[in-house]
Amino acid sequence: MDEPFWSDADRHLVRYSGAGRFVPEIIERAEGSFVWTADGRRILDFTSGQMSAILGHSHPDVVETVRRQVGRLDHLFSGMLSRPVVDLARRLASSLPAPLTKVLLLTTGAESNEAAIRMAKLVTGKHEIVSFARSWHGMTQAAAAATYSSGRKGYGPAAPGNFAIPTPNAYRPDFTHPDGTLDWKRQLDFSFDLIDAQSVGSLAACIVEPILSSGGVLDLPPGYLAALRDKCHERGMLLILDEAQTGLCRTGEWYAFQRDGVVPDILTVSKTLGAGLPLAAVITSDEIEQTAHERGFLFFTTHVSDPLVAAVGNTVLDVLERDVLDRRAAELGAYLRKGLLALGERHPVVGDVRGRGLLVGLELVLDRETKETSDELGAAVTRRCLELGLHMNVVQLPGMGGVFRIAPPLTASYAELDLGLEILDQAIASA
Repeated sequence: MDEPFWSDADRHLVRYSGAGRFVPEIIERAEGSFVWTADGRRILDFTSGQMSAILGHSHPDVVETVRRQVGRLDHLFSGMLSRPVVDLARRLASSLPAPLTKVLLLTTGAESNEAAIRMAKLVTGKHEIVSFARSWHGMTQAAAAATYSSGRKGYGPAAPGNFAIPTPNAYRPDFTHPDGTLDWKRQLDFSFDLIDAQSVGSLAACIVEPILSSGGVLDLPPGYLAALRDKCHERGMLLILDEAQTGLCRTGEWYAFQRDGVVPDILTVSKTLGAGLPLAAVITSDEIEQTAHERGFLFFTTHVSDPLVAAVGNTVLDVLERDVLDRRAAELGAYLRKGLLALGERHPVVGDVRGRGLLVGLELVLDRETKETSDELGAAVTRRCLELGLHMNVVQLPGMGGVFRIAPPLTASYAELDLGLEILDQAIASA
C-alpha cells in the first residue's frame, strides 16, 4: 500500500464517478489484455480499458504510429488540414453504406454526440430530442440531457424538449405477448404515442445505441431499429446512432446497425475508433452536411481534426482490416457466450446472458423465477474478481441486478477468455 500516493489522491483528485470510488490498485503499465499493478500483480482487463482498447493495450502498431507521428505533426490550428485527417475521413466513409460520406473528427463520445445533436437541431429547425430511458450519451450539455441512466439529479433543468422512451428489455419486458415475451412493437407504438402527446411540434431527432451498454447491455430486438427509423422519418426527425462501444467490429460486424439493414441519418463513433486514444467522429450525408453548412453550422473545437489521433485512427483501421477482426470478434464472442452459459448451468444466480460479439452482458439475480435483484451480489463478485486477478465492470441501475459488461479486446486469445471465465466462476461461487 503506497500511503503517499493514496493520500495525494484523496487530497487532490476530484471524484468524478457517482460512487466516488477508484479501483484500489496503482496501475503501472498495460500490454495486450492485461494491466500490471505497482506491486507486480497482473490483472486481466475484461473491459478493454473504458470499453475502448479494442486492439488491447499498447498495441505495437499503435505505439509505432504515435512515436512516428508525434515527432512529425501532432496538433494544428483547427482550420488547417493534414493528410491523416483526410485519409481517415475517406476511409471511414468507404467503410459505411451510402449516403454516409461526410466526416467530422473530434475527441470523445460526448463531444461527437453533442455535435450530432447540434447538427440535427440546425438542419431540422427543431429542438426536441428523444432517447431511451436507460441511455448514456455523455456528460456534456446536449449529450447529458439525452442521458437518463444516471447523473441527472442536482444540476438544474436540462434543455427543454428532451424526452425518454421505454427501453426494450427482453429479460425484463414491460409489454408482453401472451407467452410472456417482449412485445416491442406495442411498446414502440406506446412510446411514440407519449412523444406525440408531449411534443410541441418540434421533434428534431432520436439518438440511440444499437446495444445499450451502460443501460445493462440491452440489445435492440431484430426489427426494432427499422421500425424506430420509420417512426422518426414519419415525424420529420433524424435518426442518430451512437456506436461508441459497438462500432468497428466489436459486435462481429463493422457496425452494429448493419445487422438490421438500417442506415442512420447521423452516425457517431468514438471509443473504439481511437483504440483507447481520444478520437471520435460524426458521419452524415452530403445533403445534411450541405444544409448544416448553409445554415452556419459551428463546432470549432481545440482538437477538431488533430493529426496525431487521426493517424492512430488510420492504424486502427489497418489492423482491423488486416487481421479480419470483425470475424474474430464474432468467433471469440460465440466462445465467450458459450462459456458464460455454462456458468449459468452451475450457478443459479446467473439470470441472463446477452449481447453480440465481444460486448456481452451477464446479469446476476437472487432468484431466477422472480428475477429479484441484488446490488450487493454484483459488488461482491466484482471485488472477488479483482482479488483473483480479473477486472470487471458491473452496471447497477434501479430495477436491475448487477449486470457485468464484458468487453475484452478483439485481440484477446482463447486462453485469456478461459482465464477470465475461470476467475469469474470462482468469484461467483465464493460470493
